[in-house]
Amino acid sequence: MKIIKLITLSIVCVFTATAQQTPADNQSEFIAIIGGTAHIGNGNVIQNSLITFENGVLQNVSKYIGTEDTSNMKVINAENQHIYPGFIVPNSTLGLIEIDAVRASDDDSEIGTWNPHIRSLIAYNTESKVVESMRPNGVLLAQITPRGGRISGTSSIVQLDAWNWEDAVLKADDGIHLNWPNSFSRGRWWLEEDPGLKSNPKYSSQLQEIEAYFNAAKANSNSAKNLPLEAMRGLFDKTKTLFIHVNDEKGIVDAVEFSKSQGLSKPVIVGGYEAYKIASYLKQNNIAILLQRVHSRPNNDDHDYDLPFKMARLLVDEGVTVALETSGDMERMNSRNLPFYAGTTVAHGLTKEEALQLITLNTAKILGIDNSYGSLEVGKSATLFISTGDALDMRTNNLTTAFIDGRNISLESHQTKLWKRYSKKYENN
Repeated sequence: MKIIKLITLSIVCVFTATAQQTPADNQSEFIAIIGGTAHIGNGNVIQNSLITFENGVLQNVSKYIGTEDTSNMKVINAENQHIYPGFIVPNSTLGLIEIDAVRASDDDSEIGTWNPHIRSLIAYNTESKVVESMRPNGVLLAQITPRGGRISGTSSIVQLDAWNWEDAVLKADDGIHLNWPNSFSRGRWWLEEDPGLKSNPKYSSQLQEIEAYFNAAKANSNSAKNLPLEAMRGLFDKTKTLFIHVNDEKGIVDAVEFSKSQGLSKPVIVGGYEAYKIASYLKQNNIAILLQRVHSRPNNDDHDYDLPFKMARLLVDEGVTVALETSGDMERMNSRNLPFYAGTTVAHGLTKEEALQLITLNTAKILGIDNSYGSLEVGKSATLFISTGDALDMRTNNLTTAFIDGRNISLESHQTKLWKRYSKKYENN
């Protein structure tokens, strides 16, 4: 019993010492930010700006003249600093897995093939240390998305400073995620197969299965309780968005045409590696793209070495609505690098304000939250941050203050604590 008590006490001490930062209180005073360079998120920039907000809502975003009455406000001087709308990471498993090697902390997928009724929201862990590490880089909102199966489940949009998932949610059950079958596959070299591309012999039958499932969902009546099929109803009454995870050119076209045949409005392509090949087709059909991680390698030997870096520019130049996502290896940790992925697109053809839209307003539009988030405009949420430098450059992104819905949130994390600890150790060397 003594050993058990000692172990229990040790665990309590460890979790107490590394506890998540306490969520911020609601905004209690009128706040004005003056003198900063405001990057609105819609392509516009205001030098020497005045931004005011009350009760979590932006009241004024304009040029700072100097004669405005701010006597009843808490004034933050942002001279020589930059102000940005909070960055948004879509298609994320943040809060669903804490440590990959610890099975008990892994809750990003469900068994089975057809899981539209699986809600990622109720599995979202607001106490995640990984979630906490997003905020110092300006990533303040996320679309929490399940994985696995043909239909993975239903995603939700949260803000990243909350006591629990009920407090965190901004838009519950925003969309259903469909993993489109691959039209081509590579031979398995470990079985001494030809490593080249070959057509998927099961592709047609897999598409028929998808069509049959959607037809069954449309035919499902309220009288028969079928939770998976009932969860699909939001796609047909336009309350949910269909996010189709697909990368190859043929698969993208087939997915778009399938959505049209089902009467679905504005499906979203997730990944979209070969979307640049059919950019005009996507523009014509008003299809948005959550583009694969920028910092990745080309899929084929004959592709340009910098294709993943310039892919966003190729699509934006054709008028396609593009936002960046971060799924892939170590995706939760890498989500904090979202602004630097956007920064890389600047080095490959986009302007800084166009790149900023890829992680702010464009994302908000695709997720259906642009009425409140994604840009610094009067009437929208005061979800923003102040940085001493360019937030898209890892060398200069340095947040001094951040707000979510007007709440002044903590920017402390395990990483910042370690930085402070060791900077003191070496500051005199």
